[in-house]
Amino acid sequence: MAGGTLTVDLGAVAANYGTLQKAAPKAEVAAVVKANAYGTGMGPVARRLAAAGCRTFFVADAREGATLRKALAKALPEATIYVLNGLFPGAAAHYAAAGLRPVIASRAELDEWAEADAPLPAALHFDTGMNRLGMSEADAALLTQDRALTAGMDIPLIISHLACADEADHPQNVRQLGRFRAILERLRPAFPQAKASLANSGGIWLGPDYHFDMVRPGISLYGGNPFTGRENPFRPVVTARARVLAVREVEAGETAGYAATWTAKGRARIAVLAAGYADGYFRALSSGVRAGNEPESGGSVYIGGGFAPVAGRVSMDMAMVDISHLPDGAVKRGDMAELIGPHMSVDEVGLRAGTLGYEILTALGARYMRRYIENGKEIESESGGKA
Repeated sequence: MAGGTLTVDLGAVAANYGTLQKAAPKAEVAAVVKANAYGTGMGPVARRLAAAGCRTFFVADAREGATLRKALAKALPEATIYVLNGLFPGAAAHYAAAGLRPVIASRAELDEWAEADAPLPAALHFDTGMNRLGMSEADAALLTQDRALTAGMDIPLIISHLACADEADHPQNVRQLGRFRAILERLRPAFPQAKASLANSGGIWLGPDYHFDMVRPGISLYGGNPFTGRENPFRPVVTARARVLAVREVEAGETAGYAATWTAKGRARIAVLAAGYADGYFRALSSGVRAGNEPESGGSVYIGGGFAPVAGRVSMDMAMVDISHLPDGAVKRGDMAELIGPHMSVDEVGLRAGTLGYEILTALGARYMRRYIENGKEIESESGGKA
């Protein structure tokens, strides 16, 4: 029996996809399902998105792409799958075997793809200000001038990626939009049929100018908030719960956990939970004081009808929470504590850990018993890691 459960609401995933379709009605809404669909389970999530009408998916690497192709073999064998990290050296045959399209971000990748025996379609990625991956405006000019570089190659998509879409008023958004438009204008004669894509989850809300032909949401599909300082319009998808292993009485002055960072101010009760940083419940959610007297963020869980703060350091397999303020008997061995869910959003957990909901979701460990529900009914259940 697993120490915790991870429940994924596939109905909420489909509803979030519908919200995105309404927000970008003239664009194709693709789905970014990299990192095991942000920790929620690539197979079940991709199949539900396919049922909702999604036809184009983005993954990080070719291994993820092959896994996705297999997961969609029956539900959507014709799915279009793009690999965002591009073409790995010497791997063109593997991409072709799985029917994957690399998102080409350099001349070296372009040359290698062109030399493949039977190259499939590929996307072109241009940098407009992220300075991570992507060809330059000079590369765009060269591709237009020298058509031999892409002779016989099918280029159905041209993309770039926004760096500051979570902040609607950030000047980088307008700067990148202008650069992307200039690149597209230069490339249109060479690739007249290619679709254009710029917007991620936050970028969709910047307005129609950013939508082009395709949008590529990720975190919003999984219920995370893609905005800074704005209410989240998306339905929560994930509920993570950990089992109570023990309830302990702690005398005043006694400590709990590694480094003895938490001390009972009076007679206290703590609940020991079967979740730690190996399960994606970060050590940064510990209470107490770090080295150098820097205060730790302090996690909190929902248990026994109320919130309970983390007591001491989160360890690899366990965390302790202070339940002294809850009624006697409110928490007992075998109960479940909500780590993420309706009372504690993934974004709130990320904030308390000093990071983002993205990192919390993608770090969820393989030990949870995963359950997939829709309309409150369980439709699939499996051990963590199989999805």
